[in-house]
Amino acid sequence: MKRLFFLFIVIGWLVQPIQAQKKTLTYSHIFNDTFSPEGIRNVNWMKDGRYYTTLKRVNGDIEIRKYDILSGDYDVLLSTSDLKVKGRDKPIIIQDYQFSADESKLLIETDIEAIWRRSTRENYFIYNFKTGKTQKLTQSEKKQQYAQLSPSGEKAAFVQDNNLYWVDLKTGEETAITTDGEHNKIINGATDWVYEEEFGFAKAWYWSPQGEKIAFYRFDESDVKEFFMTEWGHLYPGQTRFKYPKAGETNSTVKIGVYDLQEDKTTWMNIGADEEQYIPRLNWTATSSTLAIRRMNRLQNKQDLMLANTSTGETEVIKTEKSDAWIDVNDDLKFLDNGEQFVYTSEESGYNHIYLYNKGGKQIRQVTKGDWEVTNYLGYNEQTDRFYYVSTEESPLQRHLYSIKSNGSDKKKLTSGEGWHSINMSKDFKYYIETYSAPSIPPQYTLHEINGKEVRSLEKNMELQQRLADYDLPTKEFIKLPLEQAELNGYMLKPHDFDPSKKYPVLFYVYGGPGSQTVQKNFGSGQRAMWHRYLTQEGYIIVSVDNRGTGARGRNFEKQIYKQLGQYEVEDQINAADYLIDTYDFIDEDRVGIWGWSYGGYMSSMVLARGGQTFDTAIAVAPVTTWRFYDTIYTERFMQTPQMNPEGYREGSVLNYADQIDGNYLLVHGTGDDNVHFQNSVELINRLVASEVRFETMYYPNRNHGIYGGNTREHLYKMLNDYILENL
Repeated sequence: MKRLFFLFIVIGWLVQPIQAQKKTLTYSHIFNDTFSPEGIRNVNWMKDGRYYTTLKRVNGDIEIRKYDILSGDYDVLLSTSDLKVKGRDKPIIIQDYQFSADESKLLIETDIEAIWRRSTRENYFIYNFKTGKTQKLTQSEKKQQYAQLSPSGEKAAFVQDNNLYWVDLKTGEETAITTDGEHNKIINGATDWVYEEEFGFAKAWYWSPQGEKIAFYRFDESDVKEFFMTEWGHLYPGQTRFKYPKAGETNSTVKIGVYDLQEDKTTWMNIGADEEQYIPRLNWTATSSTLAIRRMNRLQNKQDLMLANTSTGETEVIKTEKSDAWIDVNDDLKFLDNGEQFVYTSEESGYNHIYLYNKGGKQIRQVTKGDWEVTNYLGYNEQTDRFYYVSTEESPLQRHLYSIKSNGSDKKKLTSGEGWHSINMSKDFKYYIETYSAPSIPPQYTLHEINGKEVRSLEKNMELQQRLADYDLPTKEFIKLPLEQAELNGYMLKPHDFDPSKKYPVLFYVYGGPGSQTVQKNFGSGQRAMWHRYLTQEGYIIVSVDNRGTGARGRNFEKQIYKQLGQYEVEDQINAADYLIDTYDFIDEDRVGIWGWSYGGYMSSMVLARGGQTFDTAIAVAPVTTWRFYDTIYTERFMQTPQMNPEGYREGSVLNYADQIDGNYLLVHGTGDDNVHFQNSVELINRLVASEVRFETMYYPNRNHGIYGGNTREHLYKMLNDYILENL
């Protein structure tokens, strides 16, 4: 008996460590779905806030499901197999959809073809729930853009070949609103490249509230210089040519028209004679008689809010905002149903907050106040007199939901749990879906009543949480860096078997651009986040620091970089590395590297050039190398024009520091990058070669700024990984 007892003890001793042993993260985990969270995606709230719809693929079919948010039960409203149109043999794959205002019709998008970041062209079909019939939006064989049903659902409008059209859905009759559209010259109802990229919208026309008028943009890009990209893969390579205004060069001329469907007439709004100005946003007021137009000067440090009489085109400036740096454009302008007031957010107080104005533009009050930022304005319920918003009041590293009355009283925090809360609120302010995550907690989706009470859990990602517990994965350790110029926020990922008595190489991950933020208390599950975790298993420490100029900390912290891109940010990254080396004995000061993409690639290049005494390795993916090569709206917002600020452009150019790059340097770019042109890397390579600087480079033919397609991303990350393992 004693021997048997002893045998059990030995077996238990042998089995114990096997059971407790953690699994090892492999390189393949970066690209498979092992650590991908489940989600509640593509939620479209219906008129009755108790229901939402979403797309679901089922056995090769695609369904639009209508969910009862209280019970979780659903009905299938429509599926691809239900859609039949005479003359079309292939199925109508539902890729996206819009309801009419009364939810009796559905506008379906299929055969979507991407153009630039936000622009697409596609085929559209109308499904009528009452009749069960499907019809093609237009009889044209060409694809359309930006179609939308009118508020009544009786009409629709769309863009085709740079012209704007409307169609009567009862008769099928189509009417051309514009006829002068021409490729690379005149655009109606859609934006040019730079507006799409930097002001964040591609559809540039809007139904009036009652649906009898359409407001639209007209771009004349005749005088904008063309950029072209070579299309590789053919015996004789082709070219993609498009209008791209680089810093200091000529922009499109913009006009704003309002078309009256009944009168078949367009009235042009008086937006001023300055051809250098921008119109970043249009908003209908509560009626079709008045259109709100936001106008900015070219430097984007002055913004006028104008009200336009849509019958006469006459305009009146009711509010002007000025800045000693730049003004950020947002979508928060909302004219209330009472017709007497509007809501807007601004950082005029030093932090972004909610303001209430009367219809004449006079401020009634600042609704939210404090040394923190409103990051997402969600809306105002006029019946209950409550605003809803997400802010950094808890910490710049967190996001929480709040509500408050219009007089600034009775503020309530509606979310709990340290971390990151994203909110999708129903249109009637009855419910919201909360997405919560923290560095060690994958996204959790819960349904709440508007007062914050949880109704039920939608997705907890319990399987993923268990899977995470089976692996030795690092968790972000958040740090404060008290530098002389500013206290910076950062995080650190350490190897699971970290030993403070050992020396570890450090890889900085940087973006660092104006208003950005990489240091956040949320869960990261993408390829970059998984690669960083994998590198910790290879013995590396990953660090990220938000330098001056980044967001969520107020106007003064962000905008001190004005006219000096690449100077304060670079100084902060170098000083942050020096601080960590001095503070932590476990950092190997001879093995400190940095990598980044886009603005981050610009930063990593500048850091290696100006901080070679601290950093010895850098990877730059798709970097800007001189702001002279980048577009007008983004660059001049922060740098003014090259003619006004030649010193800032010179000091902020990697090209002028190419001869100082000393260390391991990898430069990566896609030749089809319409955003940060391959030209940036070509010119830098010329400077590096002329200065006899050793470097490595990789270019991806025809790939855009995201460098993806097929196995491209896997190839890219394998190359980045090998470079770090071999050189840092």
